[in-house]
Amino acid sequence: MARHPTPPRNPARDKPESALRRIAAALERLAPRPAPDADLDGADAWVWEAATGRPRPVTRVNRVPLALLRGIDPARDTLLANTRRFAAGLPANNALLWGARGMGKSSLVKAVHGEVAAEAAEPPGLMEVYRDDVATLPVLLRMLEESTRRWIVFCDDLSFEAGDAYRSLKGVLEIGLEGRPANVVLYATSNRRHILPRESIENEQSTALRPGEAVDEKVSLSDRFGLWLGFHPASQDEYFAMVRGYVDHFQIGPFDDEVRAAAAAWSVTRGARSGRVAWQFIQDLAGRRGKHLA
Repeated sequence: MARHPTPPRNPARDKPESALRRIAAALERLAPRPAPDADLDGADAWVWEAATGRPRPVTRVNRVPLALLRGIDPARDTLLANTRRFAAGLPANNALLWGARGMGKSSLVKAVHGEVAAEAAEPPGLMEVYRDDVATLPVLLRMLEESTRRWIVFCDDLSFEAGDAYRSLKGVLEIGLEGRPANVVLYATSNRRHILPRESIENEQSTALRPGEAVDEKVSLSDRFGLWLGFHPASQDEYFAMVRGYVDHFQIGPFDDEVRAAAAAWSVTRGARSGRVAWQFIQDLAGRRGKHLA
Protein backbone atom coordinates (compact mmCIF):
# COMPACT_ATOMS: atom_id res chain seq x y z
CA MET A 1 0.00 0.00 0.00
CA ALA A 2 1.39 3.32 -1.01
CA ARG A 3 2.01 5.75 1.73
CA HIS A 4 0.82 9.30 1.39
CA PRO A 5 3.65 11.72 1.78
CA THR A 6 3.62 13.81 4.95
CA PRO A 7 2.45 17.30 4.05
CA PRO A 8 5.07 19.94 4.55
CA ARG A 9 4.83 22.05 7.71
CA ASN A 10 3.23 25.39 7.31
CA PRO A 11 5.19 27.85 9.45
CA ALA A 12 2.52 30.50 8.93
CA ARG A 13 -0.13 28.19 10.44
CA ASP A 14 2.07 26.95 13.32
CA LYS A 15 3.12 30.41 14.40
CA PRO A 16 -0.18 31.50 16.06
CA GLU A 17 -0.55 28.15 17.87
CA SER A 18 3.01 28.31 19.15
CA ALA A 19 2.51 31.88 20.33
CA LEU A 20 -0.64 30.92 22.23
CA ARG A 21 1.19 28.05 23.93
CA ARG A 22 3.98 30.38 25.00
CA ILE A 23 1.49 32.93 26.33
CA ALA A 24 -0.37 30.25 28.30
CA ALA A 25 2.89 28.96 29.79
CA ALA A 26 3.96 32.48 30.76
CA LEU A 27 0.63 33.21 32.44
CA GLU A 28 0.84 29.97 34.37
CA ARG A 29 4.28 30.93 35.67
CA LEU A 30 3.09 34.41 36.65
CA ALA A 31 -0.12 33.29 38.34
CA PRO A 32 0.25 32.88 42.10
CA ARG A 33 -0.12 29.41 43.44
CA PRO A 34 -3.46 28.74 45.15
CA ALA A 35 -3.19 29.49 48.82
CA PRO A 36 -3.74 26.56 51.15
CA ASP A 37 -7.08 26.35 52.94
CA ALA A 38 -7.17 28.50 56.07
CA ASP A 39 -6.84 26.63 59.35
CA LEU A 40 -9.94 28.03 61.02
CA ASP A 41 -8.87 26.50 64.33
CA GLY A 42 -5.59 28.40 64.27
CA ALA A 43 -6.95 31.59 65.84
CA ASP A 44 -9.96 32.79 67.83
CA ALA A 45 -10.64 35.87 65.70
CA TRP A 46 -10.56 36.47 61.95
CA VAL A 47 -11.31 39.11 59.34
CA TRP A 48 -13.03 38.10 56.11
CA GLU A 49 -11.11 39.44 53.11
CA ALA A 50 -13.61 39.38 50.28
CA ALA A 51 -11.04 40.34 47.64
CA THR A 52 -9.11 37.11 48.17
CA GLY A 53 -12.05 35.01 49.27
CA ARG A 54 -10.16 33.98 52.40
CA PRO A 55 -10.29 34.84 56.11
CA ARG A 56 -7.24 36.41 57.75
CA PRO A 57 -6.36 35.53 61.37
CA VAL A 58 -6.17 38.34 63.94
CA THR A 59 -3.35 37.79 66.39
CA ARG A 60 -4.41 40.53 68.82
CA VAL A 61 -8.04 41.56 69.19
CA ASN A 62 -8.65 45.20 70.10
CA ARG A 63 -10.97 44.62 73.05
CA VAL A 64 -11.50 45.78 76.61
CA PRO A 65 -12.53 43.55 79.54
CA LEU A 66 -16.26 43.08 79.84
CA ALA A 67 -16.24 44.43 83.40
CA LEU A 68 -15.09 47.84 82.14
CA LEU A 69 -18.20 48.38 80.00
CA ARG A 70 -20.48 50.38 82.26
CA GLY A 71 -23.93 51.85 81.78
CA ILE A 72 -25.09 49.14 79.36
CA ASP A 73 -25.94 46.40 81.84
CA PRO A 74 -29.20 45.09 80.25
CA ALA A 75 -27.63 44.79 76.79
CA ARG A 76 -24.48 43.25 78.28
CA ASP A 77 -26.36 40.59 80.22
CA THR A 78 -28.66 39.70 77.31
CA LEU A 79 -25.88 39.37 74.74
CA LEU A 80 -23.66 37.42 77.14
CA ALA A 81 -26.44 34.92 77.90
CA ASN A 82 -27.27 34.51 74.20
CA THR A 83 -23.60 33.91 73.36
CA ARG A 84 -23.14 31.40 76.14
CA ARG A 85 -26.12 29.42 74.88
CA PHE A 86 -24.74 29.53 71.35
CA ALA A 87 -21.30 28.32 72.49
CA ALA A 88 -22.99 25.44 74.33
CA GLY A 89 -24.69 24.31 71.13
CA LEU A 90 -28.13 25.57 72.17
CA PRO A 91 -30.46 27.73 70.04
CA ALA A 92 -29.45 31.39 69.91
CA ASN A 93 -30.62 34.51 68.12
CA ASN A 94 -28.96 36.88 65.71
CA ALA A 95 -28.44 40.22 67.47
CA LEU A 96 -28.68 43.83 66.30
CA LEU A 97 -27.01 46.34 68.61
CA TRP A 98 -28.31 49.78 67.65
CA GLY A 99 -28.34 53.27 69.05
CA ALA A 100 -26.15 56.12 70.21
CA ARG A 101 -22.61 56.49 68.92
CA GLY A 102 -19.73 55.66 71.21
CA MET A 103 -21.78 53.71 73.75
CA GLY A 104 -19.84 50.47 73.34
CA LYS A 105 -21.81 48.47 70.79
CA SER A 106 -18.83 46.98 68.96
CA SER A 107 -16.78 46.87 72.18
CA LEU A 108 -19.52 44.76 73.76
CA VAL A 109 -19.49 42.22 70.93
CA LYS A 110 -15.73 41.77 71.18
CA ALA A 111 -15.74 41.73 74.99
CA VAL A 112 -18.54 39.14 75.14
CA HIS A 113 -16.71 36.94 72.65
CA GLY A 114 -13.54 37.18 74.72
CA GLU A 115 -15.42 36.32 77.92
CA VAL A 116 -17.17 33.29 76.41
CA ALA A 117 -14.07 32.08 74.55
CA ALA A 118 -12.14 32.07 77.84
CA GLU A 119 -14.72 29.96 79.66
CA ALA A 120 -16.12 27.65 76.94
CA ALA A 121 -14.83 24.14 76.43
CA GLU A 122 -15.03 24.72 72.67
CA PRO A 123 -14.55 28.47 72.13
CA PRO A 124 -16.53 29.98 69.25
CA GLY A 125 -14.62 31.88 66.60
CA LEU A 126 -15.23 35.55 65.81
CA MET A 127 -15.31 36.47 62.11
CA GLU A 128 -15.55 40.16 61.23
CA VAL A 129 -17.08 41.13 57.89
CA TYR A 130 -16.67 44.68 56.64
CA ARG A 131 -19.85 46.50 55.71
CA ASP A 132 -18.82 46.85 52.07
CA ASP A 133 -18.35 43.07 51.82
CA VAL A 134 -21.79 42.01 53.02
CA ALA A 135 -22.70 40.88 49.50
CA THR A 136 -20.08 38.11 49.81
CA LEU A 137 -21.59 36.68 52.99
CA PRO A 138 -23.00 33.60 51.24
CA VAL A 139 -19.48 32.63 50.16
CA LEU A 140 -18.17 33.00 53.70
CA LEU A 141 -21.07 31.10 55.23
CA ARG A 142 -20.56 28.14 52.94
CA MET A 143 -16.96 28.03 54.16
CA LEU A 144 -17.92 28.30 57.83
CA GLU A 145 -20.61 25.66 57.46
CA GLU A 146 -17.86 23.12 56.82
CA SER A 147 -16.01 24.12 59.99
CA THR A 148 -16.34 21.99 63.10
CA ARG A 149 -16.44 25.00 65.42
CA ARG A 150 -19.18 27.55 66.05
CA TRP A 151 -18.88 31.08 64.66
CA ILE A 152 -20.01 34.58 65.52
CA VAL A 153 -20.06 36.59 62.30
CA PHE A 154 -19.72 40.25 63.23
CA CYS A 155 -20.47 43.29 61.06
CA ASP A 156 -19.72 46.67 62.62
CA ASP A 157 -21.53 49.90 61.73
CA LEU A 158 -23.95 48.15 59.42
CA SER A 159 -26.12 50.43 57.30
CA PHE A 160 -27.37 50.63 53.76
CA GLU A 161 -28.23 53.52 51.55
CA ALA A 162 -30.89 53.45 48.87
CA GLY A 163 -30.53 50.39 46.66
CA ASP A 164 -30.71 46.63 46.89
CA ALA A 165 -27.43 45.81 48.67
CA TYR A 166 -29.35 45.01 51.85
CA ARG A 167 -30.97 42.03 50.13
CA SER A 168 -27.75 40.03 50.47
CA LEU A 169 -27.93 40.19 54.24
CA LYS A 170 -31.69 39.68 54.27
CA GLY A 171 -31.26 36.39 52.42
CA VAL A 172 -28.68 35.20 54.91
CA LEU A 173 -30.96 35.96 57.84
CA GLU A 174 -33.86 34.03 56.33
CA ILE A 175 -34.68 30.67 57.83
CA GLY A 176 -34.61 27.93 55.21
CA LEU A 177 -32.65 27.35 52.03
CA GLU A 178 -29.39 29.33 51.90
CA GLY A 179 -30.04 30.78 55.35
CA ARG A 180 -27.36 30.92 58.03
CA PRO A 181 -25.80 27.58 58.99
CA ALA A 182 -26.62 26.06 62.37
CA ASN A 183 -23.07 26.74 63.59
CA VAL A 184 -23.23 30.48 62.81
CA VAL A 185 -24.87 33.44 64.53
CA LEU A 186 -24.77 37.02 63.24
CA TYR A 187 -24.09 40.05 65.43
CA ALA A 188 -24.31 43.51 63.86
CA THR A 189 -24.06 47.07 65.16
CA SER A 190 -25.77 50.09 63.67
CA ASN A 191 -26.59 53.65 64.62
CA ARG A 192 -29.99 53.08 62.98
CA ARG A 193 -32.69 50.90 64.44
CA HIS A 194 -33.87 49.81 60.99
CA ILE A 195 -30.35 49.87 59.46
CA LEU A 196 -31.68 51.87 56.48
CA PRO A 197 -31.72 55.71 56.63
CA ARG A 198 -35.00 57.34 57.64
CA GLU A 199 -35.16 59.37 54.42
CA SER A 200 -34.97 56.16 52.37
CA ILE A 201 -37.93 54.71 54.25
CA GLU A 202 -39.92 57.95 54.01
CA ASN A 203 -39.18 58.19 50.30
CA GLU A 204 -40.57 54.70 49.77
CA GLN A 205 -43.65 55.67 51.74
CA SER A 206 -44.31 58.74 49.62
CA THR A 207 -43.60 57.34 46.16
CA ALA A 208 -44.57 53.66 46.23
CA LEU A 209 -47.85 52.40 44.76
CA ARG A 210 -48.44 50.46 47.97
CA PRO A 211 -46.63 52.50 50.64
CA GLY A 212 -47.25 50.05 53.47
CA GLU A 213 -45.77 47.11 51.58
CA ALA A 214 -42.77 49.15 50.42
CA VAL A 215 -41.95 50.29 53.95
CA ASP A 216 -42.44 46.79 55.35
CA GLU A 217 -39.94 45.51 52.77
CA LYS A 218 -37.37 48.05 53.90
CA VAL A 219 -37.71 47.62 57.66
CA SER A 220 -38.12 43.84 57.57
CA LEU A 221 -34.35 43.42 57.51
CA SER A 222 -33.97 44.46 61.15
CA ASP A 223 -36.97 42.28 62.06
CA ARG A 224 -34.88 39.25 61.16
CA PHE A 225 -32.57 39.86 64.12
CA GLY A 226 -34.09 38.05 67.09
CA LEU A 227 -32.43 40.39 69.59
CA TRP A 228 -32.68 44.18 69.40
CA LEU A 229 -30.36 45.73 71.97
CA GLY A 230 -30.76 49.50 72.29
CA PHE A 231 -27.95 51.84 73.38
CA HIS A 232 -28.82 55.32 74.59
CA PRO A 233 -26.74 58.36 75.57
CA ALA A 234 -25.19 58.06 79.02
CA SER A 235 -26.36 60.07 81.99
CA GLN A 236 -23.77 61.99 83.97
CA ASP A 237 -23.75 59.34 86.69
CA GLU A 238 -23.22 56.57 84.09
CA TYR A 239 -20.44 58.61 82.47
CA PHE A 240 -18.68 59.07 85.81
CA ALA A 241 -19.04 55.33 86.49
CA MET A 242 -17.27 54.62 83.19
CA VAL A 243 -14.43 56.98 84.08
CA ARG A 244 -14.14 55.55 87.59
CA GLY A 245 -13.96 52.01 86.20
CA TYR A 246 -11.03 52.91 83.96
CA VAL A 247 -9.25 54.90 86.69
CA ASP A 248 -9.45 51.96 89.11
CA HIS A 249 -8.58 49.31 86.52
CA PHE A 250 -5.47 51.08 85.26
CA GLN A 251 -4.54 52.42 88.73
CA ILE A 252 -4.28 55.98 87.48
CA GLY A 253 -5.12 57.38 90.90
CA PRO A 254 -8.12 58.01 93.10
CA PHE A 255 -11.36 59.11 91.50
CA ASP A 256 -11.47 62.36 93.43
CA ASP A 257 -13.07 65.76 92.87
CA GLU A 258 -10.22 66.82 90.60
CA VAL A 259 -10.71 63.86 88.25
CA ARG A 260 -14.49 64.26 88.37
CA ALA A 261 -14.27 67.93 87.41
CA ALA A 262 -11.77 67.21 84.62
CA ALA A 263 -13.97 64.40 83.27
CA ALA A 264 -17.02 66.66 83.29
CA ALA A 265 -15.15 69.41 81.47
CA TRP A 266 -13.88 66.91 78.91
CA SER A 267 -17.40 65.72 78.11
CA VAL A 268 -18.52 69.34 77.63
CA THR A 269 -15.78 69.94 75.06
CA ARG A 270 -16.82 66.78 73.22
CA GLY A 271 -20.50 67.63 73.38
CA ALA A 272 -21.42 64.13 74.54
CA ARG A 273 -21.21 61.62 77.37
CA SER A 274 -20.41 58.10 76.23
CA GLY A 275 -18.04 55.22 76.72
CA ARG A 276 -15.89 56.49 73.85
CA VAL A 277 -15.62 59.96 75.40
CA ALA A 278 -14.76 58.41 78.77
CA TRP A 279 -11.98 56.34 77.17
CA GLN A 280 -10.59 59.38 75.35
CA PHE A 281 -10.50 61.28 78.65
CA ILE A 282 -8.71 58.37 80.33
CA GLN A 283 -6.04 58.36 77.62
CA ASP A 284 -5.48 62.07 78.17
CA LEU A 285 -5.44 61.71 81.96
CA ALA A 286 -3.04 58.73 81.87
CA GLY A 287 -0.71 60.54 79.48
CA ARG A 288 -0.57 63.64 81.70
CA ARG A 289 0.17 61.50 84.75
CA GLY A 290 2.77 59.35 83.01
CA LYS A 291 0.76 56.13 83.30
CA HIS A 292 0.74 53.33 80.75
CA LEU A 293 -2.55 51.76 79.72
CA ALA A 294 -1.59 48.11 79.49
